[in-house]
Amino acid sequence: MKVSIIGAGNVGSSCAEYISLKSIASEVILLDIKKGLAEGKALDLSQTSTTLGFNTRIIGATNDFSLTSNSDVVVITSGVPRKPGMTREELIGINAEIVKSVVDKILSNSPNTIIIVVSNPMDTMAYLALKVSGLSKNRIIGMGGALDSSRFKTYLSIAMNKPASDIQGMVIGGHGDTTMIPLTRLATYNGIPVSDFLSNQKLSEISNSTMVGGATLTKLLGTSAWYAPGASVSYLVDSILNDQKKIIPCSVFLDGEYGQKDICIGVPCVIGKNGIDSILEIELNKDETFKFNKSSEAVRKMNDALDKIL
Repeated sequence: MKVSIIGAGNVGSSCAEYISLKSIASEVILLDIKKGLAEGKALDLSQTSTTLGFNTRIIGATNDFSLTSNSDVVVITSGVPRKPGMTREELIGINAEIVKSVVDKILSNSPNTIIIVVSNPMDTMAYLALKVSGLSKNRIIGMGGALDSSRFKTYLSIAMNKPASDIQGMVIGGHGDTTMIPLTRLATYNGIPVSDFLSNQKLSEISNSTMVGGATLTKLLGTSAWYAPGASVSYLVDSILNDQKKIIPCSVFLDGEYGQKDICIGVPCVIGKNGIDSILEIELNKDETFKFNKSSEAVRKMNDALDKIL
């Protein structure tokens, strides 16, 4: 199985590392426009294989999309990273042109691939990728919900002092500081509602921390996070290549689901060899429905900036 990662920055190289370390794919192509960057990171990662025990072949390249030919999955991380004080919305003008160009080159070499979009604003970039590619909606996946849910579960784990692996929870809605919706009502600790362990006030604090999770890390690091995004991508890729049918919140195109149409936004999906095997429509309460509709409105406003491109 072959995975190509477009963009060899922190997130892209982290994706390559985790996919290789877990032997999810037999070959990983790491590509970047900066001369030598992808080649250097690929070589550096390859030199860890003897001590870490994986056999994935990692190849770096400068802007040579021919090497991505016949990829089973392509991950798009390329674009300008969010910097302190910058909103995801401000990234649209720059990153839209980058993503559009990348999608065209991907499909020229791998017409049957499944595309995972990481570039921000992620929901809008996933929507753009779908529109310019002409692919079926199951083959374009925005990664954001997987990452947001991992942050949500981590905050719950810390607050409860329980193993993160025993926590279940998901975040739906837009992948933005004000648009994501941590579903605290449905979160559980080994099947027991977390509300049995945490007060409503604490759950509200956790929800708020989750929503600004990306901005918090950007402020601390001076750039976007990369370990958790890379791990979230590898989790998605694993479920696709190994047809695991995992339920993962992802930004996908809705055509009536959750009362929304013509939008990519985060909802729980079954992820398998075809990409999005199915969208799961969970029953939201009145407050959650209101928040989801508000989130959809915000994402649509961001999508309006694509009018000159689409």
